[in-house]
Amino acid sequence: MSMEQFIIEGNRNLNGTIPVSGAKNAILPAMAACLLAPGTSILHNVPHLIDLKTMSLLLRVLGARVELEENVMTIDASHIDSYEAPYELVNKMRASIYVLGPLLARLGITKVSFPGGCAIGTRPVDLHLMAMEALGAHITVEHGYINAKADKLVGTDIYFPKSSVGATINTLMAAVQAKGVTRIFNAAMEPEIDATIDFLNLMGAQISGKGTTTLIIEGVEKLQPAEMEMIPDRIEAGTFLIAGALSTSPVTVTNCEPNHLTLPIEKLKASGCELDVQTSSITVYPPEVIKPVDIITLPYPGFPTDLQAQFTVLMCLADGISFIEDTVFPDRFTHIAELNRLQADIRVEHNIAKVKGVKKLSGAEVMATDLRASAALVLAGIAAEGTTVISRIYHIDRGYDHIEKKLNAIGAKITRS
Repeated sequence: MSMEQFIIEGNRNLNGTIPVSGAKNAILPAMAACLLAPGTSILHNVPHLIDLKTMSLLLRVLGARVELEENVMTIDASHIDSYEAPYELVNKMRASIYVLGPLLARLGITKVSFPGGCAIGTRPVDLHLMAMEALGAHITVEHGYINAKADKLVGTDIYFPKSSVGATINTLMAAVQAKGVTRIFNAAMEPEIDATIDFLNLMGAQISGKGTTTLIIEGVEKLQPAEMEMIPDRIEAGTFLIAGALSTSPVTVTNCEPNHLTLPIEKLKASGCELDVQTSSITVYPPEVIKPVDIITLPYPGFPTDLQAQFTVLMCLADGISFIEDTVFPDRFTHIAELNRLQADIRVEHNIAKVKGVKKLSGAEVMATDLRASAALVLAGIAAEGTTVISRIYHIDRGYDHIEKKLNAIGAKITRS
């Protein structure tokens, strides 16, 4: 991992138009789903991100051919000749677990290393394994690897004790070719799930219940390759909307899907912003005075945990006190010590951050700890007076395509060194 850093000269006068890229968290499952059908599938609107590169490497290790030109990814899964997802790749990114369901469905056997990725507390894979076992897989875990075997997957009822995007997606992919009907109860409802269902149905799957917590999958004999436009990244869009809220001039976020951002939009309005919402763009008119707003993160359609750190930055400059609680990842507050280095006033008690608004932030040296925390630090650096240096920015390249180029195009002063 290179030790690159961002050097940011504070400048709140952002102004102009900033485009949103395709959603990493919808593309990763679509890439894994391509393993289900021999032949070549095509994904459009695919950005250049480290996580997608890692998934491409993993698919290649399994025998697929993967190309990304401009923003079009082609995946030829005609010859899948390995069933092992090795530690070196899975360790870099938790989403590697997505190959578990497709490999089990296609080859009847798989060996996947226990996943790594962002350091947000413990994120067990138990729900994935429970679902695979329910569908008839025999699973053992040894030497850090998940071994799964199944002669034939058979449809069944699966109830998730808690909402899990990853487990819902893996179960969908494993169940599409299972014999009979599978019903998933308490399924996650994120837009990325809807996108995965759309892609699988394009491949010939029969999944109903999209947009609800109960999904019904009627098993089919075989799937064929598909071609689809990837949905825009709602977290990147939300990050840029918050950048606009911190600005002194209007900012327009384009290529986005406002329907996926209902709650963040409401919260930005509550903070004093005016928003002009169009079909695929949103313009933010920042407030004279930022009002304090409380946030509780919840699974979709609640406020996303992946925008919690960025929204906290906005609240650092609010006129008053706000409370931020993350019920999804209760210990996801690694960014707070770093924001306090920029002269923010935040205390954490019982997994709730109490943010006392200050008149200004001032630049300092800070360190990125996870993907979204690093995006928050970029926003804070833009809003701060003076120079902010952010180290370990490889975290940010995992989920944002050239964030500094996009932000510099609307007036930020960010140098990568």
